[in-house]
Amino acid sequence: MPRPSKGARLYKRKARFHDGKLVHQAVWIIKDGDRHIATGCVASPSEKKPPAEAEQTLADYIARKYQPERRRQDIEDIDCADVLSIYLTDIGEPGDQFEIEARIERLNEFWGGKKLSAVNAQTCTAYVKLRGNRGGARRDLETFRAAINHHAKEGFHRGVVRVSLPPRGEARDRWLTRKEAAALLWHCWRHRERQTIHSGTSKGDPVSTNRRPLRHIARFILIGLYTGTRAGAIASASPHAEPGRSHVDLERGIFYRKPIGKRVTKKRQTPAPIPPRLLAHLPCWRDRKLIATCFVEFNGKPVASVKKGFKTAVGLARLPGKVTPHTLRHTAAT
Repeated sequence: MPRPSKGARLYKRKARFHDGKLVHQAVWIIKDGDRHIATGCVASPSEKKPPAEAEQTLADYIARKYQPERRRQDIEDIDCADVLSIYLTDIGEPGDQFEIEARIERLNEFWGGKKLSAVNAQTCTAYVKLRGNRGGARRDLETFRAAINHHAKEGFHRGVVRVSLPPRGEARDRWLTRKEAAALLWHCWRHRERQTIHSGTSKGDPVSTNRRPLRHIARFILIGLYTGTRAGAIASASPHAEPGRSHVDLERGIFYRKPIGKRVTKKRQTPAPIPPRLLAHLPCWRDRKLIATCFVEFNGKPVASVKKGFKTAVGLARLPGKVTPHTLRHTAAT
């Protein structure tokens, strides 16, 4: 009787010698039946636990190999993780892929392993409590509801599943005054990174470096204040027309805020003319090599989110109340 398969797993293949000479180093590989897949991770003689890179390679391999069933089933037999996986594959878009993936990852941590029949008001309330942020939980559950509706629309399940959402939060009415906006920009542009001295007589003392870690936030703020564009579209804004990015046409002075290749949603993201004062800055950033791909970059790479840097800037400017990147949109509208 054949032995049952152990499934895909990491295996440390020993170093190989020929005539006393090392021919092949010890490496971590993925064993899947008769297949051996390289991970690119060299193993030391004393290493017993695989490194994080090898674990990630295994996880990616399993994810590529596994395909959820696409056939009509009862909700008692369908894993919520399969519903989310199908939705990510079918609906995921270049413009907001990082947001969808982050939400689905959080949803999988709670709903993965649970059947679709377990989705009810009680379990949804438990998710909101675990998430700790009612607004964030609502957005996550809206994505979950969309995934379930897509699954039903494709005819993959029988039965009715309802996702219970927490109530909407109160509308924000915070905007920046001219003085507050100026303070925010000043601190972003002037702020210098501080490090701690680790040796010598001044050990433990802070010292300012020449690095300016918030200047990309200053560019983000300027675009937000002048155009009132949502944070995601600003973060992906590029002087080059590329799929998955919003496009700033510097020749015509138009900001095409909907990422190229993304379907139209209720957020609309219609093209908008660029105000002359902002248009004077954008070509300079490009020509002076301050940016490469996008107008908001950190260490030469586009950013997915500016929440952390923006929060630091708000703290430095000591702005009262709750000020978030979306506050720039409110400010532009006032």
